[in-house]
Amino acid sequence: MKIFDEYFNLQQKIYSYFGFVEDWVVLPLDDRRECYWTIINDEEVIFGNKEDILNNTGDYYSNEIYKQRFYSKWLYRKIEYTMIMVDTRTDGNKFLAIFDSNKEI
Repeated sequence: MKIFDEYFNLQQKIYSYFGFVEDWVVLPLDDRRECYWTIINDEEVIFGNKEDILNNTGDYYSNEIYKQRFYSKWLYRKIEYTMIMVDTRTDGNKFLAIFDSNKEI
């Protein structure tokens, strides 16, 4: 079916952009390009409204950086976008979170 071919083709283009090679653990993509974000101690990414993050209001989201043993890195920085492997610590949800590199705080 053509729609499957298109989906996997686009997924591969995204992986290629980041230099990401899928391995044993397969994670879905999560679009967070509208959020501001920052990395804390190479262990956690917080994201949300810029003012809430800058003023440390606590009114933002936080995910642990998911360091999976089958991958040699968990952070994929490019000029336009950054992809981070994250663990939401909720119901086993883990993602390849895509952020706008220009919105990094």
